[in-house]
Amino acid sequence: MRVSHETIYKSLFIQGRGELKRELTRCLRTGRTKRLAQHRSDGRRQIAGMVPITERPPEVADRAVPGHWEGDLIIGAMSRSAVGTLVERTTRLTVLLHLPNDHGAAAVREAATEAIQRLPAALVRSLTWDQGREMLQHRQFTIDTGVQVYFCDPHSPWQRPTNENTNGLLRQFLPKGTDLSIHTVTDLERIAQSLNERPRKSLGYMKPSEKFAELVASTG
Repeated sequence: MRVSHETIYKSLFIQGRGELKRELTRCLRTGRTKRLAQHRSDGRRQIAGMVPITERPPEVADRAVPGHWEGDLIIGAMSRSAVGTLVERTTRLTVLLHLPNDHGAAAVREAATEAIQRLPAALVRSLTWDQGREMLQHRQFTIDTGVQVYFCDPHSPWQRPTNENTNGLLRQFLPKGTDLSIHTVTDLERIAQSLNERPRKSLGYMKPSEKFAELVASTG
């Protein structure tokens, strides 16, 4: 017998109201007390020229080929601040984007471009993102970096599982409802390092930084 994750969620939330029973709230890492319907639509317009995830190379899915990244924004209080997150699928290496004044399309493109260009070219093959308006300038990003951006289906965070898991871990350092613009570049580097120096079971208890360094060495 198999039980889908949606069945489990529905068993936790009170019928019809979407409110989680109070005594279960403290057991959730995210602290989320409401369940959003998976079929909802916000009327969001498609981003011009976006390449859907269905056209992403099959090699990305099994993590056997390194250099495929997932990205997203962690949003601060009242959506007035944000920190960008990039995570490499094979090694789980995390890179944080400093967005102190703006998290619009231009600011995100510039920060992501700068971060990608600091990485070894052999270990940057693609970037998967959701359909947020912060990626409106994805075509210019691809021109500047040579990295193709693939867009997830609407409301499908499970299509960026590595990034979603990492964002959950990052909320320990960047709590919801706080002003994220107060964090300096040094702060973000320290936060990223704390994750990259944490041994992972999925890596045979290697650290993401160690696994990434191993791949860098193997590419010459």
